[in-house]
Amino acid sequence: QVQLVESGGGLVQAGGSLRLSCAASGRTFSSYAMGWFRQAPGKEREFVSAISWSGGSTYYADSVKGRFTISRDNAKNTVYLKMNSLKPEDTAVYYCAAREIGELSTVVAGTRKEYDYWGQGTQVTVSS
Repeated sequence: QVQLVESGGGLVQAGGSLRLSCAASGRTFSSYAMGWFRQAPGKEREFVSAISWSGGSTYYADSVKGRFTISRDNAKNTVYLKMNSLKPEDTAVYYCAAREIGELSTVVAGTRKEYDYWGQGTQVTVSS
């Protein structure tokens, strides 16, 4: 079983930056693919970004490409999401997810059911 704990959310003005962290328990973190999803009020949870077990492959939703960067530190069992040039439409609860199979494809990365474990989420609010 893997437990995921997100942190780093908060209130920021449009154009600002935040870095989200997701700390994972367990010794097998380095073999997992990791993803970030978000859910705005009244909307479905949507894919944001994902990274393979080695960090060699990364994936982004078109809406965040060029603004967000995903990375991981397997020694610290942590995955990060650096968010720059934030927009009000980025406001959502951001969830970290782990997938036991460490490799990803474009389709798999963006599919919620492909992930086995989820965190509780961290709120990101971007004011205009």
